[in-house]
Amino acid sequence: MAYLELNSAALKHNFLFLKDLFGGHGKDWGVVSKLLCGNKLFLEEVIKLHPDCIFDSRLSNLQMIKNINPKIKTGYIKPPPTRSIKKLIEVADISFNTQFETIEMIDRYAKEAGKIHQIVIMIEMGDLREGVMREDFVAFYARIFELQHIEVIGIGANLNCLNGIMPSHDKLIQLSLYEQLIEAKFDKKIPWVSLGTSITLPLLLKSLVPEGINHFRIGESLFFGNDLFEDAPLEGMKQDVFMLYAEVLEVMEKPVNPTGYVGSNVAGETPVFEIEDYSETSVRILVDIGILDIEVKNIRPLREEYHLEGGSSDMIVLDVGKNTHHIKVGDMVPFHVNYMGALRLLNSKYIEKRLG
Repeated sequence: MAYLELNSAALKHNFLFLKDLFGGHGKDWGVVSKLLCGNKLFLEEVIKLHPDCIFDSRLSNLQMIKNINPKIKTGYIKPPPTRSIKKLIEVADISFNTQFETIEMIDRYAKEAGKIHQIVIMIEMGDLREGVMREDFVAFYARIFELQHIEVIGIGANLNCLNGIMPSHDKLIQLSLYEQLIEAKFDKKIPWVSLGTSITLPLLLKSLVPEGINHFRIGESLFFGNDLFEDAPLEGMKQDVFMLYAEVLEVMEKPVNPTGYVGSNVAGETPVFEIEDYSETSVRILVDIGILDIEVKNIRPLREEYHLEGGSSDMIVLDVGKNTHHIKVGDMVPFHVNYMGALRLLNSKYIEKRLG
């Protein structure tokens, strides 16, 4: 059976690296756990590291976090659905908001629960996902400050998730100036200016994040140790927090080129082959994971000489050349996996999750 393994030591290394980095720059930060899809085993490993706050985009995941440790601070990092406000108040201490009507409902339910709910108001900074338009945000804040069971703890923005708009020094400065404007106009302290995500981390490493941006929400870089600007490893961080292992089902020498009429495969693709020598052969192996669980483009064999040929719903085919490593049926083949690959695997009920 295929399984996804989390390397606890590598995760701890990356967490401590980030803790030291943010502490050295005087920045607050929290862990974004949505990648883990509420997996109890893996969430427990994150919680053992004692993050200041864990953010997620699913209320069921936040419920799992609270079940593990009711005292840990949690945040819901997308505009909340109005039909789930009561649940939001139960499992999230903080929520990220853009709609006044929704915040009014949160205020009402928080009053019934005898709570003060903290919110971060998101501002549209160009990526065109969530966020109050900049020309409206002063009036928006004025209405929010009238609510009795809402505490505004931050102004935030999101970049790169929809249209690929990258963070820049100019955009970071803009957001910090909006926070200063709100504080001056309403005489209210806004503790967090949150435009720091994994995509912004390389700017911090280069000391290009202005002092006014003081809060980061980190998921991908924690779990993969990567620089999203350069699509490269971040120096000093581990890239092997996750590893996929798939069992070999078949090992056989076969022709390099298929024969027969070429139509569409199960993924709706029509393969194209460069036929040079029909007599050429190589060893092919089948492993017990398929495109139902993960897209082939999101994994990479640990052995660079292995070539991914493609996959069907439940199996993936690799060309292992002359099989110099003597792979046999029943062996486990390791794969590197990227963020989207791990996300699919964690959401698959067919893939076992283990600690390493």
